[in-house]
Amino acid sequence: MLRTKSVHNSERNMIRFRLREMIIDREFTEGHRIALDEIARATGIHRTTLSRIAGQRGYNTTTDNIDKLCRYFKCQVEQLMEYVPDEQVSGEKGTVAKNTR
Repeated sequence: MLRTKSVHNSERNMIRFRLREMIIDREFTEGHRIALDEIARATGIHRTTLSRIAGQRGYNTTTDNIDKLCRYFKCQVEQLMEYVPDEQVSGEKGTVAKNTR
């Protein structure tokens, strides 16, 4: 019998969502706290999905959700998510090195 080993690569995630940063920027602009429930109602994206996008490393979402978030935040895709080269992903838990632009 041939055995195969499944490899899970979520620790070397190459796309990082900036949802938390987008929420903070909007809170500052609007002058009030924005809960994920509020974004869920406005976009039609389930609150659990938003929570995973915001905090789960390697979460894979649909382009439909990305489109809805870009509409909500009135932003371009590159403001919502960023590519992180393998060289910047390090550590046992896949810590992303700070970008020094």
